Amino acid sequence: MPQLFEHIKTIQSKLQTLLSSYKIVTIENETQKNIIVALQAENLNQKKYIAALLQKQLILKATLDELDETEKKLLDKKINGYIKNIDKCIALLTNKPND
Repeated sequence: MPQLFEHIKTIQSKLQTLLSSYKIVTIENETQKNIIVALQAENLNQKKYIAALLQKQLILKATLDELDETEKKLLDKKINGYIKNIDKCIALLTNKPND
């Protein structure tokens, strides 16, 4: 019987060690998840900032008349998109269906 009790104590000790390791890993996992969420939000903000800077660059090039053909097409496409959005907003404000 003493061997059985010793075996049970050993198993219980190993389980306690395993449980404490599990708790530590769970806390680390939550910390890493929070870091990932924060980094993803920062990445999204950086992408938005880059997009805004690229748009400003395109506008500056347009004012200096330094656009090549692809940049002119891109600018025309963006302007047409803005015009469509403005038309949609006007249609919604006047309660008229859009074409």
